[in-house]
Amino acid sequence: MTIKGKAWKFGDDVNTDEIIPARYLSLTDPLKLAEHVMEDADPDFPAKVRKGDILVAGKNFGCGSSREHAPVAIKASGVSCVIAKSFARIFFRNSFNTGLLIFESPPAWEGINEGDIVEVNPDQGIILNRTSNQIFKVAPLPPFMKELLQNGGLIAHIKKRRELNEESPQ
Repeated sequence: MTIKGKAWKFGDDVNTDEIIPARYLSLTDPLKLAEHVMEDADPDFPAKVRKGDILVAGKNFGCGSSREHAPVAIKASGVSCVIAKSFARIFFRNSFNTGLLIFESPPAWEGINEGDIVEVNPDQGIILNRTSNQIFKVAPLPPFMKELLQNGGLIAHIKKRRELNEESPQ
């Protein structure tokens, strides 16, 4: 599987309030959350982002409160992947739990500019900046994490496993 999209670049310490402002936390529809994703960091972002685009950020992305709304809003906006220098630990876990693909790569953050076309191959652990032809290596996803993402996150993964167990003869 290869992902290709336009890069949107943000700096260090982007917190969950900037990703999805607290005033929208009463929303439960992911698509409604997506209408407000990153608007406190860039008010025009929800209108500019397109399906498949890639969010690139500095260190400690997703810091602040441990709300699952943040990765849900990013994923629902159509963003296919987030690449950051580093992630806040709870955001890192929430991303996989909600089915949002993320990679830590300080060199990629340094080498990708907003508007660049970026291609990511999670199976091979390769991030390619098509605009500058720079290649960045990251650790490929472990099989369990890949399965979790393919199933749409932790809850969907558990449901699928439960259904498979119910269908198989004991």
